[in-house]
Amino acid sequence: MSPDLSVEQVAETLVEALPYIRKLYGKTIVVKFGGNVSSSQDKLANVAKDIVLLRLVGMKPVVVHGGGDEISAYMKRMHKEPIFVEGLRVTDDETMEIVEMVLVGKVNKSIVCAIEQQGGRSVGISGKDGRLITGKVKDPKLGRVGVVESLNTEVVETLSNAGFIPVIAPVAMDDEGKGLNINADILAGDLAGALRAEKYVVLTDVPGIMRDPADPSSLISSLSLRQLKNLIKANVISGGMLPKVESCIRALNAGVGRAHILNGDTPHSLVLELLTDRGIGTMIDGQ
Repeated sequence: MSPDLSVEQVAETLVEALPYIRKLYGKTIVVKFGGNVSSSQDKLANVAKDIVLLRLVGMKPVVVHGGGDEISAYMKRMHKEPIFVEGLRVTDDETMEIVEMVLVGKVNKSIVCAIEQQGGRSVGISGKDGRLITGKVKDPKLGRVGVVESLNTEVVETLSNAGFIPVIAPVAMDDEGKGLNINADILAGDLAGALRAEKYVVLTDVPGIMRDPADPSSLISSLSLRQLKNLIKANVISGGMLPKVESCIRALNAGVGRAHILNGDTPHSLVLELLTDRGIGTMIDGQ
């Protein structure tokens, strides 16, 4: 218990969470985060605690992760310079091997271990497992960069229903069984829709959607889907926030109840957003 809080304040916080726990009990919560969380042991431990808590109170969290910065770092160690075209990593066969090594072999397992250390039960998989994600090459000029053609959620639902927390690396396969590098944001939004998730949460390194990206006090706490699209048209939302917002739109259009964008660097931001009245980031309503 925090020394700054009285016993009464702690009790009030727990009681405040009760209706949210009741509403979300048995519901799927898809959580997406990238290297800003997974590359720091302290940040990852904090997020893992929140994810395990959600599981223990009856929700079904599913994690989708990226890891672009770590891929670039390993490429440079192997004297291979990363090349990007319109924000997409050019992925030749050698780079695809590095992508799989880093995302599936390193980042994925570090997240699984963090969840296990917090008392949860977790299984790490990629889109190749159980034919979860099949896709095709987006553009031959980009190499093994793929787009999703189909999602078979059976393996995720089986794990989740058995009490495990699935952790998914954004690697798919094509019709020939070859690996594809999939954008983690887009995959997470599509998967949330396919799983009929109640919540889709994007953990990033900013407080949420802000009217002025340089001013955290301009945070917009809640938006409708229509208002969100208007902000995109007005160029209030741009740059690195765009793919995250687009993944939220895809999830909401597919029937997800609500989407949330919040700062994964803030301790326990996931619990604060989902289980308290005020929240901490931006909530987007699909209505």
